Amino acid sequence: MNDHHCEPFAADCAVRLAAELIAHTWDPVVLMALRAGRRRRLDLLAAVAGVSDKVLTQTLRRLHANGLILRITTPGDRAVAYELSPLGASLADGPLAALGAWAVRHADEILAAQEVQGARESV
Repeated sequence: MNDHHCEPFAADCAVRLAAELIAHTWDPVVLMALRAGRRRRLDLLAAVAGVSDKVLTQTLRRLHANGLILRITTPGDRAVAYELSPLGASLADGPLAALGAWAVRHADEILAAQEVQGARESV
């Protein structure tokens, strides 16, 4: 099956390119948090449980550099806000939303497999 027009493990594989966009733990979480609309960094920090300020800042820079979010500044206001770019919205509303729905459907199976694996590793 070669429906993505790339050789296995090729550096220019489209699937590999897409996977690299969400490879960091917090990237997909922040993208999904921005589906609700424009948010300031502190709002994102409160909305995304468990992320540190430093890691959120790195994540926002990476997502911006990849063209997935827009950095919005308002004249006279020092605060910066972020929102999905059209490219980021297409990723969040399409593949990431589908992945999230898949995870909800299979959460019990995933957790059971992880529990079994964890038990094996502790022996």
